[in-house]
Amino acid sequence: MDYDRIEVKEVVTSSGMNQFIKCPWKLYRDNPCWVPPLISAQRELLDRRRNPFFRYASVRFFTAQHDGRTVGRIAAIINRTHNSFHEEKTGFFGFFESIPEYSVARKLLKVAMIHLKAEGMERMRGPVNLSTNYEVGALTNAFDQPPVVGMIYNPEYYLQYYERFGFKKVKDLYAYKMTAENTPPERLVRIAEAVRQKENVTVRNLNLRHFKSEAKIINKIYNAAWSRNWGFVPVSEDEFQHIAKDMKSLVDPDLVFIAEVDGNPIGFSLALPNAYQVLPYANGRLFPFGLLKILWHTKVRNKIDSARIITMGIEHDYQKRGIDSIFYIETFNRGVAKGYKWGELSWILEDNVLMNRVATMLGTERYKTYRIYETSLNAV
Repeated sequence: MDYDRIEVKEVVTSSGMNQFIKCPWKLYRDNPCWVPPLISAQRELLDRRRNPFFRYASVRFFTAQHDGRTVGRIAAIINRTHNSFHEEKTGFFGFFESIPEYSVARKLLKVAMIHLKAEGMERMRGPVNLSTNYEVGALTNAFDQPPVVGMIYNPEYYLQYYERFGFKKVKDLYAYKMTAENTPPERLVRIAEAVRQKENVTVRNLNLRHFKSEAKIINKIYNAAWSRNWGFVPVSEDEFQHIAKDMKSLVDPDLVFIAEVDGNPIGFSLALPNAYQVLPYANGRLFPFGLLKILWHTKVRNKIDSARIITMGIEHDYQKRGIDSIFYIETFNRGVAKGYKWGELSWILEDNVLMNRVATMLGTERYKTYRIYETSLNAV
């Protein structure tokens, strides 16, 4: 495809945003592994007025056009919270999609790079769909398997395009798969029970009737527990409540745990049913029949038989005491009792030795890897 005939347009109208959101439908039309997101949820996610993320960030959206059709898209993101927290000048790219033509990918990445450089950024990192608190990383393997809830799917040729453009790996993120047959070893069960007694830990489920206050508790622990992790971005209360509100319809309170010591919350664990197993039936639209199809396949056909452990956090004063083992045992036991056949633990940083060791101890299989790339902007 002729590079000079590819026109990259910035999204400045609602119709332009509609093109941006619907771009993947054309690219993945014949790919059974891609899970179409809900269009309404995408609109809210990318709405500067409704998503508090945009109060702390500058984002520009672009689509690539060729002969009147949309052939790709990208977002150029400057997350002021990230740069302030890490004391750096990093710009991000996200929501990247391209037809299998390198010229399209090259032009989109170049536009994002030029914009970020003009805004004073020194490096470009991605793919990151807004921030590390949302979807991150490029899938590097298992392209014949659909993603689980909240994870990215992309074709294999994206990796070739990123590397051809000059990106280098900056971090790998691991996803582990656990089945109902992977019964936690007795040693870990004993450790969890000993920790529960020694530390005087009680574990309770999420109370949906007090969802907003529960989200506030989790937000506080999350920001404290993850503050030393690579790529971490603190989440303000309003943004966290916005994220939590979107998750509420998916939450199974039996799979969300809050650990307390003497009545004080010191840790949490969040797992979600894998709604991506039924989302394709809606094909992006809840109405007029999408919601009915989702409910039918969820409630009647019981198509959701997996879950994803998305995140857990423990206050620094209680870390490395084995409290995470309690969460793993509770999640496994409750999940199996509710009929879940398998689950994913994701994502875990490649150099998080402790978490990777626990995942191995649980008998899981590391079956997917997601990669975050980076390139310098100094030469632009």
